[in-house]
Amino acid sequence: MEEEKVLKATHGSPDHPLKIGEIEIPCYVLEDGRRVLYQRSMVTALGMSRGGSSKGGGDRLRLFVSGKGLEPFISKELLEVTANPVKFRTTKGNLAYGYDAQILADICDAVLAARKAGALQKQQYHIAEKCEILMRGFARVGIIALVDEATGYQAARDRDELQKLLALYLSEEKLKWAKMFPDEYYRQLFRLRGWMYSPIDTKRPQVVGKYTNQLVYEKLPPAVLEELRKLNPVRNKKTHRRGAAHFQYLSTDIGQPDLRDHLLQLIAIMRISSNWPNFISNFKKAFPAPGDQLELEFDDSEE
Repeated sequence: MEEEKVLKATHGSPDHPLKIGEIEIPCYVLEDGRRVLYQRSMVTALGMSRGGSSKGGGDRLRLFVSGKGLEPFISKELLEVTANPVKFRTTKGNLAYGYDAQILADICDAVLAARKAGALQKQQYHIAEKCEILMRGFARVGIIALVDEATGYQAARDRDELQKLLALYLSEEKLKWAKMFPDEYYRQLFRLRGWMYSPIDTKRPQVVGKYTNQLVYEKLPPAVLEELRKLNPVRNKKTHRRGAAHFQYLSTDIGQPDLRDHLLQLIAIMRISSNWPNFISNFKKAFPAPGDQLELEFDDSEE
C-alpha cells in the first residue's frame, strides 16, 4: 500500500495568524503552493465546538456541512474537501491538519444562504453570526492575499512571479543581468519615497535613474560613472533611456563584485531608515565625501 505523502509548510507560524476582527486562525503555505488554514482554529472560528476526532474537529465540520439544513446549499466538491482535510507538517515539524483557505468563504456563503432561507436550526444561529463577521473581513479573492501577508509568503511570491515574467521575455544571459539589482533595492527605495511598489510593474519614475546614479554609481571609484556614460550613452533623449544597463560594462572580477557589496550596504541603510530625509542623513554618514551636497530632491530629470 502506497504511503500517504505528508506535505511540509514553507511559510507560516502560530505566532502570526490570519486576523479577521477578533478572530485568529493560524495559516500556512505548503511546499506545493497551497494556502491552508489550521483545522482546529478554523472550526473554532466558525463557532463550532470541537468533536473528539483525532483530526482536531474535522468530524464536527464534516457533520455540520452534511447536515439536512445545509445540504441544499453545499456543493459536492465542498463536501469532499471537508471530509478529507490536508495532512501536513508545520514549519516547526509538527503534524497538523488543515483546509484550503478558500473553502472558508464557501462555508460562510452556504451558512448565510441557509439562514436567509430559514433552514438553520436555532442552535446554529451563532455560527451564521460568525460567518457574517468573516465575510465582512475578506472577499473571496482576498483570502489568498491575507494568508500570504500573514505567513510572510508575499515577498517570496512576488519574487517568483517576477522571475517567471522575466524568463518569458529575457534570455538566460539577460536574466542574469536583471538580478544584479535586487528587488529589495527598489522595494526600499519606493517605500522611502512613499510610492506604491509592485515587482511585476517594470515601469519606474525617471528620477529613479538619477537616484541610482547618485546612490550607487557615483560612490564607485572616481570617474567610473563618467566613463560609463561614455560607453553607454542615452539613446532616447525624451525618455532618457540607454542602450543597456550601466553595470553590464563593469568588469566581472572587480567592478561587479564592488557594485554588489555597495548595494548590500545601501539596502541595509535603507531598511533602518524610517523616511527619505532620515535615509539621506544615514547615507551621508555611511558614505561621506568631501563637499558632499547630496540633496536627491524629487525631479524628473535623469542627468
